[in-house]
Amino acid sequence: MEIMLRDVALANSLGARGVVTGALQLNATIDVKSVRILVSAAKPLPVTFHRAFDYTSNRAESLEQLIDAGVARVLTSAGANTALEGAAGIAALVRQARGRIVVVAGGGIRENNVRQVVALTGVNEIHARIGSIVGGAADGPAKIKLRKRLPDDESAWEELDEGRMRDLVQQAG
Repeated sequence: MEIMLRDVALANSLGARGVVTGALQLNATIDVKSVRILVSAAKPLPVTFHRAFDYTSNRAESLEQLIDAGVARVLTSAGANTALEGAAGIAALVRQARGRIVVVAGGGIRENNVRQVVALTGVNEIHARIGSIVGGAADGPAKIKLRKRLPDDESAWEELDEGRMRDLVQQAG
């Protein structure tokens, strides 16, 4: 939590226009205590809860918890792989929210389906990642890879293994 609070303070000091979090408990429920602390620390910046919301088993209850904690927006596909697949669930969340929180549709929204997603869900805001892979000028031999693939497991991340690092330093020394 200390690092998140530091990041929120830094974002605030640098003129950010909002903060995003996805604080969940290990049982995939909203970490209400942490969310409240982050919302308070972020003031006056609005806080958005990202698609970690989609992992919660009771999204109706989770939405009320986020509203009560003072979250401004929630990004969701209503637990589906894409916003279009979850359109009915997103629409239900929009109705439940009644303007108390902004429900932002996200997940697979592109130029060819954005109108359909908005029409089916009733959202006023969407999140889309619109990008293209751009080739760069390779400076080195093509068979040398300077970066590795990201894991397919959405819940995985890479972190430093302190024990292995200490061993490496000791072995190098």
